[in-house]
Amino acid sequence: MRLAERVATITPSSTLAITAKAGELAAQGFDVIGLGAGQPDFNTPEFIIDAATEALKAGHTKYTPTAGLPALKQAIIDKLKRDQGFDYTPSEIIVGNGAKHVLYLLFQALLDPGDEVIIPAPFWVSYPEQVKLADGVPVPIQTTQEQHFKINVADLEQAATPKTRALILNSPSNPTGVIYEKEDLEPIADFCLKHDILIISDEIYEKLIYNGNTFYSIAQISDAVKKNTIVVNGVSKSHAMTGWRIGYAAGDAVLIKAMTNIASHSTSNPASASQYAAIAAYNGPQDSVEKMRQAFEKRLNTVYPRLVGLSGVSCIKPQGAFYLFPNIAKTSKACGFDTVTDWVAALLEEEKVAVVPGAGFGAPEHIRLSYATSLEKFQTALDRIEHFIKKHTN
Repeated sequence: MRLAERVATITPSSTLAITAKAGELAAQGFDVIGLGAGQPDFNTPEFIIDAATEALKAGHTKYTPTAGLPALKQAIIDKLKRDQGFDYTPSEIIVGNGAKHVLYLLFQALLDPGDEVIIPAPFWVSYPEQVKLADGVPVPIQTTQEQHFKINVADLEQAATPKTRALILNSPSNPTGVIYEKEDLEPIADFCLKHDILIISDEIYEKLIYNGNTFYSIAQISDAVKKNTIVVNGVSKSHAMTGWRIGYAAGDAVLIKAMTNIASHSTSNPASASQYAAIAAYNGPQDSVEKMRQAFEKRLNTVYPRLVGLSGVSCIKPQGAFYLFPNIAKTSKACGFDTVTDWVAALLEEEKVAVVPGAGFGAPEHIRLSYATSLEKFQTALDRIEHFIKKHTN
């Protein structure tokens, strides 16, 4: 079967691949600890589930407007006003089947063949693949742990060309947990305005911030920057609703309309019950969000010192999200492995601990560990990792 050329360029998601392998081992009866999944281990709050159930019983099981229910759009507008002081109209909002789907629609609407999108690395694994699916060209900017994985204007000056259409900023970051501060963002925003580069601000982890750090959206800098930014967010991480598949974008009405037209010929609309659940999530009490944030913060503060105490491991302390992204190049080499990816495969096979190799994130010397799992399981996983390192270095 001959496939489209663009499909041949796509790299499968490394996060889903490692999760699938761990699942296979678990099905065989092994006690596998998975630290690869990018979703909270909490259930969706009960009042949100109740809202969806009530909507179904009330007969809200039909098609909805492609860009989302008016009530959900309003709940999103109210949320953005409440949290960042933004003013948006319904025509500037689109609801999709998760933030991933919204990003896909965005690139399809924005890019012509050969258009370039600047992507700071390490990056979420789907960014470059979605750009390629839109016949665009991902342009990674490599950052280092020493610079806290942040880009600056000098990096942009080297990466930008006349074909550059957009810059992706993910703060807090998956996989590093790094947050861009206001002083980091202002020169970046000025550069993008000067060179007519759209800013795509992926803010899906904005509610998961730890140890006194704060979130600041680049679109808060000025009205001009807001007009040049499309904000992407959703309820998946903040309200433990990954399976409900509700994300959204807020931005230029012309771009939102184009994204809506594409969605109308592909997915028609997000699931009706999920939309009613999301309305409840944003309009209802937010104490469950804070409770989950506090649990993640406790886990981070407990496991981080032990992780950086492992032989050869170095890691900056995340400020947000729920991932640790240590550099284990020295550890991997000391254990006798040619690559970190080989080290990860052996760890899963021998110790039944699943972590994600950093190669898929554009950082092959690193691994990603999710602390969206119980503290007890994470501690046991560290026991196994420590045993694995000692076994291969003695």
